Amino acid sequence: MSANTHIPLRHIAPPPGEAGFSGDFTIRDVADMLAGKDMVQELHRHDFYYLLALQKGAGTHAIDFTPYAIRDHVVFFMRPGQVHELTLHTDSTGYLLAFKADISDGELLRRTAAQNAYYFDAGEFGRLLSLLADMFREYINKPHEHLKVIKANLSIFLINLIRQQDDSPTGTAGHYRQERFAEFSSLLETHITTHKQVSAYAAMLHLSPYQLNAITKSVAGKTCSALIDGQIVLEAQRLLLATTAQVSQVAFHLGFEDVSYFIRFFRKQTGFTPEAFRENYR
Repeated sequence: MSANTHIPLRHIAPPPGEAGFSGDFTIRDVADMLAGKDMVQELHRHDFYYLLALQKGAGTHAIDFTPYAIRDHVVFFMRPGQVHELTLHTDSTGYLLAFKADISDGELLRRTAAQNAYYFDAGEFGRLLSLLADMFREYINKPHEHLKVIKANLSIFLINLIRQQDDSPTGTAGHYRQERFAEFSSLLETHITTHKQVSAYAAMLHLSPYQLNAITKSVAGKTCSALIDGQIVLEAQRLLLATTAQVSQVAFHLGFEDVSYFIRFFRKQTGFTPEAFRENYR
C-alpha cells in the first residue's frame, strides 16, 4: 500500500522543554492539555501504550470502532496499533500517559490490554489518582531515582486495573489461560496479513490447535477461527475508515488474492460490502 493509504501513526511527543525518558514515557495533566478548549482527535493509531485516566470526564470515545462511555472515574487503556477517535470536553480532568513497552512488565501490559475501558467508583478511583499524581510529580520534578518510582507506581496502577477486570478466570489455570490468550492476541495483530490458519498460531504458541481453541473458548467464548476472522475484519475496517485505500488495495494488503472473495467475506462478517461500510460509517 502506498504511503498516503496508511492510518495516521502518532509517536510519543513530550511537552515543550521535556525530554521525557528518551521518548519512552510522558504523563500530562488533562486540564492543562485542554487549556479551556475541547480536544477533538480523528481516527489514528499509536506506536505506544496509551492510558487516559479521567477523574471528571465528558465526550465520546471509540476504540477499534467500539464506542465507550466517557464519564467520571474511567480509565482507557490501549495497546500499540489500536485505532481510536476521541472528543474530550473542556471540563474533563485527569492524566494522560504515553509509554513504551520497556517502561513496564510485559505480562502486566498484556493482561491489562485485554480490556480497553475500566470504570470505577469514586473511592476506588481516588486510590488510582494518588498513584497518578505521584507519577506526575516525579516526572515534573525529577528527584533522585524518579524513573524507578514512576515504574513502580505504574506497575501498581496496572495491577489494580487487572484486579478490576470483569469475568476473568481465577486460580492458576485461569491465569495461564489469560496469559496464553494475551500472547495469541498479540500474535494475531502482528501476523494477520500473512497467517490465517489456526494451526499457524498454535505452532507459534507451541500448542495443538485443540489446546488453543480450548483457551480461546474459555477466555473469550469464541473459537480461534472466529477470532481470526474478527481480526481480519477489524484490520479491514481500520483501513477503510482511516485511509483512502481502494477496496482492492485493502484486500491485497490483508493477503486476499481474490478481491471478490474478500468482499463476500467482509459482507458475511459485517452485513455490508466494504464500500457500503465506509460510506455508512463516515
